[in-house]
Amino acid sequence: MRAIVVGAGPTGLAVGACLGQVGITPILLEKAATVGSSWRAHYDSLRLHTARHRSGLPGLPFPESAGRYPARAQVVDYLESYAEAQDLRPRFGCEVTAIRREGNLWRVEHGRGTEEAPVVVLATGLNGQPRLPDWTEGFGGAVLHSSAYRSSRPFSGQRVLVVGFGNSGGDIALDLARAGVDVTLSVRGPVTILPKELFGVPITSFGLMSRLLGPRAADRLTAPILRRVVGRPEDYGLTSGKGPATMVAEDGRIPMIDVGALAAIKAGAIKVRPGVAGVADRRVTFADEGTEGFDTVVAATGYRVDLRPLLGSACRALDPQGRPVVSGGPSPEPGLYFCSYRASSEGQLRTSSREAKAIATHVAGAFAATA
Repeated sequence: MRAIVVGAGPTGLAVGACLGQVGITPILLEKAATVGSSWRAHYDSLRLHTARHRSGLPGLPFPESAGRYPARAQVVDYLESYAEAQDLRPRFGCEVTAIRREGNLWRVEHGRGTEEAPVVVLATGLNGQPRLPDWTEGFGGAVLHSSAYRSSRPFSGQRVLVVGFGNSGGDIALDLARAGVDVTLSVRGPVTILPKELFGVPITSFGLMSRLLGPRAADRLTAPILRRVVGRPEDYGLTSGKGPATMVAEDGRIPMIDVGALAAIKAGAIKVRPGVAGVADRRVTFADEGTEGFDTVVAATGYRVDLRPLLGSACRALDPQGRPVVSGGPSPEPGLYFCSYRASSEGQLRTSSREAKAIATHVAGAFAATA
């Protein structure tokens, strides 16, 4: 039996491997020319925020040579090795344009033709269309989304405004500050900040506590420790947000894992301003009515995931915004699955692995029962 997997990033590769392990032939469709294309495009300074031993995909751990927190290039090398080790052969240049159910099969149209199978797994993940604030259209300088940022080199001598204090925003602001760039961080709302490690243990290891106790109970237990280790956001000119586990569970957002940005803020290498109220040419007015001039805006403002253009607005597996109602299990549409479309306190690679295994197990059981 065949199953179509959309995407050949880490999640798609994990799904393909797990399906193969239960005797199902995966057909991986990837719009790019390589596996892990999004990882190849990330900024040069990126490292995993999850430890190596918790980031390997099913059937192949990261090599010890990758260090405790593998760098971007090491992740790319690992994904290439993984595809080869699992005998996965994605079909590249196959951008999926439509997915429709016809009888007992799913029909998938892509740039090079059409495929049909009783099972389709979407594995393109949370990084959908880059989202830019509306006000950037009126800014007179350069504007780029964080997905287009590579390194600090093009910004030498500039005044750069980084908008958003998630993991990408924090990493990019720190990368610029370390290069001596005049960088300001605009933070509109409350923030939740975690240390990379707690008592020598990777912070994502504590995600299990949330699963066992529930998010609010887990946050109550860890709050005093986090305040002692990280301090209060107010100490850095920021506003406190929800507890980390509650933030993931209720808002579907990942807390900011600090890798040095807080120290840079404290040292004055990164300035903090509130949200943007308006722009006039290259001058930005903030919510506190202060104004400042900038040459470039880097918008670390996330992505918009909307699968309605692929599946149609009537698809029962999607909510009104076009996001999957179920990730990691059977959806309301028979034979249609979604993997790793929920934020996770354990780290996205670990979640991809766990959900890929669950999907493969369900597919194998469902089709064995109907055989």
